[in-house]
Amino acid sequence: MKIFTGRIIGIKNNKTISVEVERFLSHKLYKKRYKRSKKYQVHSEKEHKVGETVKFIECKPISKTKKWRIVEK
Repeated sequence: MKIFTGRIIGIKNNKTISVEVERFLSHKLYKKRYKRSKKYQVHSEKEHKVGETVKFIECKPISKTKKWRIVEK
């Protein structure tokens, strides 16, 4: 199972939050580091605030876009 750590950027409904995961890559030729980010729709039963860092894990599909659930803050 995949486990990611990201920052909450939005709260859509009661149980859906948007989390942005940033990762750093290195250019093959120039060796300069650059940042890539991706957004995930995550299922959460508890209350969270925008800006918190959370850890989430892959699970069975809950809806069309939600395939992740919160593990811990």
